[in-house]
Formats: sequence, structure tokens, C-alpha cells
Amino acid sequence: MTTNILDNIDLRTLGELLQQARKKCNMTQADAAKIIDAARTTMIAIEKGERRLKANELIKLARAYGRSVSEFVRQRPIVQPFEVQFRALYQRSQEQQAEIEPFILHLEELCQNYLELEKIMDAPIARNYPLEYQVTDMPIKSAAESIAVAERQRLGLGDAPISQLRDILEQDVGLRIFYLQMPQKYSEVYSYNEEVGGCMAINANHPEERRRWSMAHGYLHFLAHRQKPEFHFDGQYQRFPESEQLAETFPKYFLMPTSGLLKRFNDMYRTHGKFTPTNLFTLAHYYGVSVEALVYRLEEMELLPSGTWEKLRDRGLKVRKIQEELGLEQIPQRVDMMPLHYQHLAIEALDQGLITEGRFAEFLHVDRLEARRIAEALREYSSGMMEEDTDFDLRQIQTAGK
Repeated sequence: MTTNILDNIDLRTLGELLQQARKKCNMTQADAAKIIDAARTTMIAIEKGERRLKANELIKLARAYGRSVSEFVRQRPIVQPFEVQFRALYQRSQEQQAEIEPFILHLEELCQNYLELEKIMDAPIARNYPLEYQVTDMPIKSAAESIAVAERQRLGLGDAPISQLRDILEQDVGLRIFYLQMPQKYSEVYSYNEEVGGCMAINANHPEERRRWSMAHGYLHFLAHRQKPEFHFDGQYQRFPESEQLAETFPKYFLMPTSGLLKRFNDMYRTHGKFTPTNLFTLAHYYGVSVEALVYRLEEMELLPSGTWEKLRDRGLKVRKIQEELGLEQIPQRVDMMPLHYQHLAIEALDQGLITEGRFAEFLHVDRLEARRIAEALREYSSGMMEEDTDFDLRQIQTAGK
């Protein structure tokens, strides 16, 4: 006897998924009711889980919402829509909202996929979250530097440059960080809820220095304004609120800690008897920040005269050209659009037969041909890591036996 999957599905869960999909298409319940040739009250009952959906009705609604039927019937966690939180936070024009909406929805979908993979593999992301920092009534600069120092100590970073910022935030803190290709004016998206935890989307079209700055900016919102989602873009504010001033100030202390930067600057100064333009470019490369950000930081520390950056800019400073002349390669662009943990969960689920190749491709947002290439690369990476681990263990045994 053939079993109808809709007979065993949780109606309330299905109703909530249908409601979210409908809202993302800007459809009313009346619009959806017309699609299945029913009354609006019927659609209300379906979305509340009070009326069982027929198979042909689900097919029609899925087609109208631009979704596959499998998205509604397979078991997966439900993530509360991010866009509701963002709408509540910012008052924007309809044009701005229409431009922003796809990126928020994309991040929401990716986080839902992440939770689904964790559930499939029974491997939830490890969270190493600090308590939310309290900064009420503290001066902005003092608060930003205090949090930066505390987090560096908590994560064991000392005062050295953070070369692998994304890996640290993903693996040592437990944030979910995705790269999305967004218009140039957008920098990052940040959101948080108890189920998903801290999530960020960073603009993949920006150079790595700016991506790192954006990540640190979003990290401050997680550390000090955890429950306040944020979508950051150029020209967003006419007058910066204190929360945003703090987020704008934090990266310079987190990425360029005072003690380490001062020591490095003094070492260069003693070696050359002065601080040269070459030193400036070398130091920016060392910390993985833009030359502009470093100059402003050194000005603030009174190690360079105020207005140095404006003078360099007015003289027509060509940053990339000078970096090439000095042999300073650009900071490697991270090409992983998805977190490494996310990718490895997906390949493990595929190799264990828990998901299909088609679903693997959907998780990575690529076609099947590209999915196969990525799968092979991930398998080679995992195999290499296992061999390194084996070598390490053998060396330990050999040493212990001597």
C-alpha cells in the first residue's frame, strides 16, 4: 500500500513553512487561496496546521512560491525569519528594502541549511560565546579597546596580528560566517537568535582587508549588541548612534592592538632612524588592514602627524602600485563562500548516503558539475588532514619509545 508522506508530516511545521514561503513572495493569504481554488479561511487553517493539505495543493503552492515540494516535506529545522527583525530595526524606503531583502533571505536560508546539516550529522557547532559586554556610559574609545583586549585574551591571541580572522570567529567562537556577493556599498549583515546563534554575511566582492574589517565590525555587534540585528552599508547614517560608533571603533583595536603596534612601530623607527613610507606599507600588510586604516590608527596614537592620510591622498598615492613595487602581495582572498565546517558536514552527509548529490549541490548553491568538483576537493583535503594526524601520532609514539 502506498504511503502518502503528507499523512505523517507535522501539520503545524508544514503550515509555518508555507507561511514563511508565502510572505517571502509578498503574497497575501487570499492570493495563496486562489492558487488552490479555496477560501481565505482555508488558507488560514492550513498555515495554522488545522487543515491537512492535499498533495495537488502542495504542488501548486510550491510552484507558486518558487520552491520544490521537498523543501516542505523533508524534516528540517525552522528558523525564524531574519527579515522581520531587520524590518523592525530600520525604517527604509520600499526601494531600499527591495534591494536588501534578497541578501537577508539568502543568509536566512543558509543558516537554516547549516542547522539541517548539523541535525543530519548530529554535530552541532561548538559555541564559545562570552557574556554580552556591558558598555553603558563608557566612553566609546575606552569601551572599544577594553572589549578588544578582553576578547584577545579570551581567545589566546595576545597582541599579534590575526592572520586567520574568519577561522577564529568560526571555529574558536562558533559564529556562522558566509560570504555573499553583494553590491559594493554593502559590507556585512549580522543577526542573532538563540536557535541559530551569531550569523554574519560578508561582502565577497570586497578586498580581503575590508572583509576583515567588516567581520570585526559585525563581531562587536555580537559582543555588545547581541540581540540587535544589523545591515551595514555606506552612507547608512546621517548621525551615527552610539552602538554604531562602538562597532566602527572596535576593529582598529581588535586588529591592531596598541601594545603590539607600538612595539612594531618603534622597532622600525630604531632600525631606519625614521618611519618611512615603505615601513607604512609593510606594517599595513603585516596586520592585514588597509593603509588608510593604519595611518588613522597611527595618527590617533600620535605616532604620525594629524592629516597624514589626507596629504598622501592629495599627492595621488597609488596603494596597489606601491604594494606591487615593494613586492607585497595582496592579502589572499578567501574563496570559500561557505564556512569550512558547513562544507565538511555536507560532504560527510553525502559520503554516508544521508543526502543526495542534488541536495549536496543545493547546500553549496552550485550546479551538480561544480558540486562534484568541490566534493573531490573536500575529500582530498580531509584525506590529507587524516594523514597529517597519523604522522603526528606516530612521531609521538616513536619519541615516547626512545
